[in-house]
Amino acid sequence: MATKAIVYSTANCIECDLVKQMLTKENIEFEVRDVLSSKEYQKTVEGYGFLGVPVTVIGDKAIKGLTPELEELVKSIQKQKS
Repeated sequence: MATKAIVYSTANCIECDLVKQMLTKENIEFEVRDVLSSKEYQKTVEGYGFLGVPVTVIGDKAIKGLTPELEELVKSIQKQKS
């Protein structure tokens, strides 16, 4: 079963673009949700305890930003694929 990520993002967000580039490079399928286009998406991000983007959700984990924690999660997904 493929693991699909959700990236809560906005247009012109450099860090958001870096997260999407990393996921693409690592062959992680993802859906982009623009929080400025939907109050529901914004409320979802706030529900995870964050006020800004990018927020990446994979499974039951939500991670803010391009962090070592996100990189470790991506590595663990890569190991599961192998």
